[in-house]
Amino acid sequence: MTGAEGQAGQQVEQANGAAPRRVTAQRQQMRQDLAAAAMELFANQGYEETTVDQIAAAAGVARRTFFRYFRSKEEAIFPDHDDTLIRVADLLAGADPAEHPLDVVCRGIKEVLRMYAATPGVSVARYRLIRQVPTLREREIAVVARYERLFTRYLLGRFDTAGQSSGGWERGVGDDAMLAEVSAAAVVAAHNHVLRRWLRSGGNGEVEPQLDHAFEVIRRTFWGDAPSRTETAPQLARSATQQVGGRVAETLSSAVESAVSATPSGEVLITVARTDAPLDEVLQSIRAALGAGGGR
Repeated sequence: MTGAEGQAGQQVEQANGAAPRRVTAQRQQMRQDLAAAAMELFANQGYEETTVDQIAAAAGVARRTFFRYFRSKEEAIFPDHDDTLIRVADLLAGADPAEHPLDVVCRGIKEVLRMYAATPGVSVARYRLIRQVPTLREREIAVVARYERLFTRYLLGRFDTAGQSSGGWERGVGDDAMLAEVSAAAVVAAHNHVLRRWLRSGGNGEVEPQLDHAFEVIRRTFWGDAPSRTETAPQLARSATQQVGGRVAETLSSAVESAVSATPSGEVLITVARTDAPLDEVLQSIRAALGAGGGR
């Protein structure tokens, strides 16, 4: 093959590869155009009052064209989820087996969050509309369930392929199905909580750090064997408080033991104090009571 023939062959291959990408881009653009037309009509004249014919006309296409992209008008409210679901599935399939499975799932749900964050105005308008229309809320629940099922299948697959991974996580023998379902549901619920709070604020501010914090809570709650990647100041403060609390309890226990066993003939003193009272005050009240008893 001559150099000219090789170059021509490469150009043909590039052209063949570009054609599917153009078709995909055109399809995505049409879905976005139809969704935008639907959202505008829903906002201006109401969801129930808007017909598929009106949406198609507003987008400049025929009715049959609309149904090539969406099965119903409520489906037009969620134009990005099909592509995002595929993207998340690809992310899970290509994940490193050494990576903690919960981290992989968290990376997957972040793709969904970024989908919303890419168009804050549209996402906020859609959120407000969904709150007003029960049919759309039911559709949203069905969409969320697809992600949850995908994450559950992934986690179960990880449990089936390895009892102990090089990443240091260990499967819960006998509890695989429960742990997979609970973890998947927790990740999705955390995402929805953070997302709704962000949407209620009008889509303002950085939302990913909030989701990262939620993930750390889930890791500590359901996967205690997986050490947290980051320790925040509040977490360190709570840890220090627990240590101090332990020393306080030990001191009080020692004091009670000493007081009760001092002499066989001595009386037993019972004192009551608030759990949030400072240790010095508690000990002072005990000393005062012992002093009063000794004076009788």
